[in-house]
Amino acid sequence: QLWKGRSDPVLHIELRRWADLMLVAPLDANTLAKLANGICDNLLTCVIRAWDLSKPLLFCPAMNTAMWEHPITAQQVEQLKGFGYTEIPCVVKKLVCGDEGQ
Repeated sequence: QLWKGRSDPVLHIELRRWADLMLVAPLDANTLAKLANGICDNLLTCVIRAWDLSKPLLFCPAMNTAMWEHPITAQQVEQLKGFGYTEIPCVVKKLVCGDEGQ
């Protein structure tokens, strides 16, 4: 009975239906790992998990160069590309830590 009277929208599904494309920028290492492993613990990851794969999803990784160059990161980026998502490559600039890198 509880579900028969339900009228509130399910936000992550409504957002999925509403959007024509998804842009995730910046995509930090933590969220990258969540997406690559199917973890849905916040609104962003839930929208992406429910994403209509016929619509574009673009992501722009942003993290410290040491994290970016780790083999786990490369593997996770390839997983997202394997889902049909499009990577917007990193740019070289001064990082928050003061280093210059990607």
